[in-house]
Amino acid sequence: MTLCQKTAEGDRHDSTMLTPITEDVFKQLIPAVATAQQYRYYWGKFQDVLSRVLISVVGALLGLVLRAILPPNFWFEILEFSVAIIAGLYWLWGPAYQAGRRNAEYRRYPYAGFWQGEVSDVYITEDLVGTEERVNKQGELMVVENRQRRLNLELADEAGYLGKVKVPLVRDHRVIRPGDRAQLVAISNRPDLDPILELSDVYMADYGLWVSDYPYLNREVFAGISQQLSRRASEPGPKRRRDPATDPAYDPGFYEAPPRPTEERPDRPRQTSRFRQAPPRSRPPKRRTPRREF
Repeated sequence: MTLCQKTAEGDRHDSTMLTPITEDVFKQLIPAVATAQQYRYYWGKFQDVLSRVLISVVGALLGLVLRAILPPNFWFEILEFSVAIIAGLYWLWGPAYQAGRRNAEYRRYPYAGFWQGEVSDVYITEDLVGTEERVNKQGELMVVENRQRRLNLELADEAGYLGKVKVPLVRDHRVIRPGDRAQLVAISNRPDLDPILELSDVYMADYGLWVSDYPYLNREVFAGISQQLSRRASEPGPKRRRDPATDPAYDPGFYEAPPRPTEERPDRPRQTSRFRQAPPRSRPPKRRTPRREF
């Protein structure tokens, strides 16, 4: 699996904090077909299931009405059967359709990056999520505000502030503190990932905790990418050669090979020849490359 891609203009963010990923990996992280977590999210509560069942019943009745109105025909029978089956099973495939539409909102962006930083601030707010009109005992119409407690996470890295993620507050969020490690997928419409337009759900690496409202990411694929990048970051870099001019620990006596001992040979008588011998040529002494180990 290829994770990284080269950016066209260079990243403004630190390379260790925001790592660009290829489009294929991004499509695996946010699939077109709903995952199990996404399907479960849109399955909803009992009221949501009941509303889908009512829509399915109305659709099945519409198929019966078409069969009673339309004249007998092979193509009309196929249409009636299709309408009855599709509408009758809406309660089952409706959550998958809603999750696919929501995933498409993020999949339309061409560029994304794997971001890892920390929580710079965490606080709780009460946000207005809707209003409801009720009649009190005196017969007066009252507007009731429905508020929800939400967790606010402000995220930052060495390059500065990234953004804020706001999710409904649950009991597991009480362990989150400023300075905790956070990982997510940042989405942009530019190859240099500037500006960042969308943020995915947040993974708190210190606790193995997901912070999100809607689970955009395929968490198994995300875990594999996180482990691969962590192994790559922990690998030692290339060995650097020591510079005698700048390295105070450089000891020439340790790296230079000792000179080869010479043995004294007995003098031999010279052989005379009737040919004139040329004077010996002076050769420059051989220089040995010092042996170095790092």
